[in-house]
Amino acid sequence: MTAAAELMYVKGVAATTVDEVLAASATSKSQFYQHFDEKSELVYEVITVRADEVLSWHRLRLEKVDTLRGLEQWRDALVQRCTLRRGLWGCELGSLAAELSDSDDKARLSLADYFTEWRDLLAGALERIRDNGALRADIDAKGLATGLLAAVEGGYLLSQTAHDPRLMQSALNLAAARLRHIAGTEWSTKRYLSMDLLKDHQTRNVTA
Repeated sequence: MTAAAELMYVKGVAATTVDEVLAASATSKSQFYQHFDEKSELVYEVITVRADEVLSWHRLRLEKVDTLRGLEQWRDALVQRCTLRRGLWGCELGSLAAELSDSDDKARLSLADYFTEWRDLLAGALERIRDNGALRADIDAKGLATGLLAAVEGGYLLSQTAHDPRLMQSALNLAAARLRHIAGTEWSTKRYLSMDLLKDHQTRNVTA
């Protein structure tokens, strides 16, 4: 399953063939068809695997967040994750959603559920921050969480097209400006990209 998920992430679902998955995973056709009747069933399983990976990563960093500083640390980790990949390939779930949502309703509904779960992780963090008095009592936690998630997905897309992870940081800093306004406090917007990582990114761009 890992081989299929990686191939579909890098090449796209449509461009990935069953034969390529078999070769990459050292699996025979008979073994494959013991588990899946057709490629679409493999795709649904890949969606589940990728969603588990993405949500586990964010759950680890969001489930106990109850301060603005904790949310900043989530942002920093996300920017660093994008930087280490030099902005390549975009979001695992976002890439699947962009390719499948208009052509496969089962995939679309599954992805929509996972994005809702992701939004709810962010909303839960915002509600805990609110309950600790750092945000106004009347905030729309789900609305703000939707904005943060949109910034993440937009940041991934811009970073992917420009091969520049700094665009992820810019997108998240703009989303953070809304929270700064609500909190009435300064949100740190210092540059979080490690200078070594940034120099490496710039060097690769020059030599590419």
